Amino acid sequence: MTSVPTRTDVEEASVRLAGRLPRTPILDGRSLGAQLKCELFQRTGSFKARGALNRVLQLTPDERERGVIAISAGNHAAAIAFAAAAAGVDALVVMWQGASEAKIEATRRYGGTVDLEATDPAGAFERLHTLIEETGRVLVHPFDDPVVIAGAGTVGLEIEQDAPTADAVVVAVGGGGLVSGIQTALARRMRVIAVEPERSRALHDGLAAGAPARVACDSIADGLNAPFAGGIALEVCRDIERVLVTEDEIAQAFRLLHERAKLAVEPAAAAALAAVVSGKVDAQAPVVVVSGGNVARTTASAILAAR
Repeated sequence: MTSVPTRTDVEEASVRLAGRLPRTPILDGRSLGAQLKCELFQRTGSFKARGALNRVLQLTPDERERGVIAISAGNHAAAIAFAAAAAGVDALVVMWQGASEAKIEATRRYGGTVDLEATDPAGAFERLHTLIEETGRVLVHPFDDPVVIAGAGTVGLEIEQDAPTADAVVVAVGGGGLVSGIQTALARRMRVIAVEPERSRALHDGLAAGAPARVACDSIADGLNAPFAGGIALEVCRDIERVLVTEDEIAQAFRLLHERAKLAVEPAAAAALAAVVSGKVDAQAPVVVVSGGNVARTTASAILAAR
């Protein structure tokens, strides 16, 4: 069984990342009913850089020589490319044909080599395992690695320090890496609430099944469309408060973040706020984690134009 990270692991990650990644601000979003932890201002445009860099910095000399490999069509792809380049390690990222051209280009720009042999996500996972066997590279999992999760948990430490009077931390969930990291950091200190789209319920269904469960997912919040929640997330988040939000609620929160907070977010980053503005979170002083800002212009313009 994969080990579960501890608060100490998160604190050590915070020390390790200090000076390498910026501390993101918390903005006053009183017109939205929440403070906003702005991870869209993190390197590579999302919280993912924290976990990827924490993992790469702990590679052994042998692992550094072998290089790393990851699978992602989104923020983890750019994050692992950035982290590997920062540490002088070679990175190969498995994506698939039809993935966002902007995210493919961003991954390459940060120094990663992109493999596009697969035609769809299922094929990409098969390709991943083939390449691991062929190359011996070290897998950096986007959300089910305790070291990656500990890095993500540093978001929680910063919230605890910078917003000590908050009565809830609201976090959107895909595969569960961010929420399990924050829960690890803040358990018994601050209340953490997990938010999922109704059309992408990997954590909800995994907890119901008692194990990672494959789910169909087609939310507008594409960054949350993980095919399953990680085993670590299911262990760490067994008793966490959970909220489901609709596509319309996500779109409305997306527009509010653009119009009122002037934040150019991606739809996944709007899901947590959607739970607050729709009245599904019972809290007087919540902090919403705005997880990233990597959105295609066509996607953003379509949501902003709709009413």
